Amino acid sequence: MTQQRLMSKKKPSFPVSKKLDTFLELYNRKIELPIFYEDLLRFAGSIVVYDDNGEDTLWVRVYYSDSERKEIDLSLKKVYSTLHSDGTDHIFEYLNIDAVDYCTFGNSKPFRIKVRNILNENFTYFYVKKADASRIYGLELEHMLSPYNLNYLVFKDTLIEEHIAGIPGDIFIKNMLPQCTDSEKSQLAKEFVKFNERSMIQLLGDMRSYNYVIIPIHDFDHVVYRIRAIDFDQQCFEGKLNVYRPQFFKENLKMVELVSSKLLENSIEQYKVEERSIIAKRIISANKRITRLVNACKIDKISLPENVERLKMEIFEFTHDINFKKCKTMGEILNLTLDFVKRNYENVTMKQIIDNKINLK
Repeated sequence: MTQQRLMSKKKPSFPVSKKLDTFLELYNRKIELPIFYEDLLRFAGSIVVYDDNGEDTLWVRVYYSDSERKEIDLSLKKVYSTLHSDGTDHIFEYLNIDAVDYCTFGNSKPFRIKVRNILNENFTYFYVKKADASRIYGLELEHMLSPYNLNYLVFKDTLIEEHIAGIPGDIFIKNMLPQCTDSEKSQLAKEFVKFNERSMIQLLGDMRSYNYVIIPIHDFDHVVYRIRAIDFDQQCFEGKLNVYRPQFFKENLKMVELVSSKLLENSIEQYKVEERSIIAKRIISANKRITRLVNACKIDKISLPENVERLKMEIFEFTHDINFKKCKTMGEILNLTLDFVKRNYENVTMKQIIDNKINLK
């Protein structure tokens, strides 16, 4: 299946609704910022950024006029302090804005800010993007339902995201996967199965290899790999269910082959059940926050009517839950999807409790 047939050509940006804005304020995601996305668009010029192999990275390094550079640098330091510290200016003298890069590739057209601590030369990045409601829903769902916490801020039409460290999936698959041991490949296959399941449940689409990172973690005498999404632009937008299943993207073919060669069917099913169960537990533990987010999403417009119609029918065919046919928005589909996972988990748990009581008698 080719990329053109699987994905729409372009996804529009959706404004932040009043109810979503209220949610963001309630959970301290909405904070007044000293700079807007449009402010960074006023650059005077740019140069192409190349990687270590001399290839175009699709990022350009922008520069500003002398009259604006000082103010922009100060504002970006304030953003960094708000995102990573207490928001005060006492750390400003130790920070330097090394670079502001701009990417015209993809929908969000982000700015990537490189911030360096001049005392120890450590550096990190954060991103400035145009706020998009579907992306914000994706960030918040990832924060609540995945193993990872996410740090982001929203103010009016500007979104600030922290950098997610890791090896881009496409680079890992090309350069590092062939060097992995058999046990490491088996562990990667397991993680991809879980990542695939998590993406589908969250309705997070377009997890091609360059939209997630692979994180190696050294644990005693071996390496454990984790797979983490880094792009949330395609949350609850597309109408094809397979867009929300990373296994169907040709860019992930090597990972799919890894699963086929390293895991038995029983193991694959076991890892799917494990991931569904842990997501169900997270839904239950974050019940009030998830409910508020989904309630905002249910009345929000973050997709096209034809996408909603197609996705609800494809999920109905997948789950045989007739309630999906009644959905009118992507938020309603998301709500039912999460509820379906939670109900199945609770039913299994209840059955185990009843069986245990019978056995005890």
